Amino acid sequence: MNELSPFLVPIAMFVTIGVTVIFYPVTRAWARRMDADAQRGGLGGDVRARLERIEQAVDAIALEVERISEGQRFTTRLLGERAAERLPAAEPTVEPPTRP
Repeated sequence: MNELSPFLVPIAMFVTIGVTVIFYPVTRAWARRMDADAQRGGLGGDVRARLERIEQAVDAIALEVERISEGQRFTTRLLGERAAERLPAAEPTVEPPTRP
């Protein structure tokens, strides 16, 4: 291991430089291709139309859920008011004294 130690750092440096020189242009070209695909609009017209229909359906469902929850809140409030009217007022209770 002592024979290889002085050469280990220069070898690692040259390997790193070689890998960088080779793979940097490749990754840059790949990134440009991905960017070009994104700008072209990778989704077709059929997919866009389907996504718009899904969006409209989700909006309609959200509206219906809001209506249902509002009805439930109203019903709960009415039942709470009726229950409060039917129950007699609570009489205060006196607790017996405790022995020390």
